[in-house]
Amino acid sequence: MESLSPNIFVASMPDTIAFYESIGFQLVMTVPETGDNLVWAMMMNGNVTFMFQSFESLGDELPQISRNNGASQLLYIKLKKIREFFELIKNKVTVIKGLETTFYGATEFSIIDNNNYVLTFAEDE
Repeated sequence: MESLSPNIFVASMPDTIAFYESIGFQLVMTVPETGDNLVWAMMMNGNVTFMFQSFESLGDELPQISRNNGASQLLYIKLKKIREFFELIKNKVTVIKGLETTFYGATEFSIIDNNNYVLTFAEDE
């Protein structure tokens, strides 16, 4: 295995792209390549890659995919300079758990994105 890039199903592609741009991700690729009716997008920040896809784009092909926002998962993202990153985004997002040091020595905080996915950012300080 070489990498893992989650393909996250979203209700609004424009809102999702705007949210992730606000926390430092860059739009790398979309389908279609231009236009307003995007069904898929890839965004990156450093070595972290997310793919976002509309529910409708695979609804007939993969009907097992949940049609609810959010999921029973938490996306755990490691980074450096967590305190600086927290200060940069804390007023742009919904923070559901502030900065804290865990029993295993990581400094973490959690936010919820515009699709109700939980993102936990962590640094081993």
